[in-house]
Amino acid sequence: MGFFKAGDTISGQEARAFITIDGRVEPLFYAKNLEATAKKKKTEIKTLGHRGTQHKANGWSGEGSMTVYYATSLFRELMIKYMKTGVDTYFDIQVTNEDPTSSIGAQTVLLKDCNLDSVVLASFDVDADVL
Repeated sequence: MGFFKAGDTISGQEARAFITIDGRVEPLFYAKNLEATAKKKKTEIKTLGHRGTQHKANGWSGEGSMTVYYATSLFRELMIKYMKTGVDTYFDIQVTNEDPTSSIGAQTVLLKDCNLDSVVLASFDVDADVL
């Protein structure tokens, strides 16, 4: 019987990420963490001869979160553009997880048409080591 080797776990720091905005590709060096999830939408179905409620998938939605170090104005600029003009910006993010010490290999995901929900416009913390 096989087993999962601890050495095949992927280091959280062994990733590369790029953002594409209006055709411009930029590395996401300032990203601290990112998580994207997909969730199926299901409809409850009741049928004759079956007491239970069944479910049928009929769509999906995606959402995610990303924390960036307070070292870039890129996302603030996108939010301020929306606030001033009403013009929203959609962008793509490509993430590759690849740990050279693991035998798992590279895993790449392209997140299409991402959009901001909220952005930190200003920040400081006298007790923080970094922002």
